[in-house]
Amino acid sequence: MPPDPAAPGARVLSLWRRLAPLPGGAFLFARALGRMVPYTGALGARVRRLEPGHACVTLAERRGVRNHLRSIHAVALANLGELATGLAVLTALPVGVRGIVTELCTTYHAKARGTIRAECRAPGPFRPDTAVEVTAELTDGDGVPVATVRAQWTLGEAS
Repeated sequence: MPPDPAAPGARVLSLWRRLAPLPGGAFLFARALGRMVPYTGALGARVRRLEPGHACVTLAERRGVRNHLRSIHAVALANLGELATGLAVLTALPVGVRGIVTELCTTYHAKARGTIRAECRAPGPFRPDTAVEVTAELTDGDGVPVATVRAQWTLGEAS
């Protein structure tokens, strides 16, 4: 599927809707998303729910994302939160609008171990030439908050 700078979120959402119901669809979607955004693919997160303005992604603890304290590295958590905010915002954008993160702030609450869930809701409607602040809440398997990621997305017209 060729890139469409006028509707990147619509493209991602369409791919999710096609693949998610299939056996192994979440894995296939993760691979496709990783090809579209290579840095995101390196994180190894899995999308669990995606709809316009709402994203839920998970990251399983593994050696590649651990720190020296045997927990998930702080920057891996920030990346997971940024991914959740990005998917939520981008899937809610109208055609002709694009966004980029211009500020990212992470607050850490507890050591992150096991599978971490990041969830973000980004209510629209969104217009070009605005800034939107959204938050992803990161929790562990017991629902304990481990981090909060706040991202400011600056929106503009796609060129």
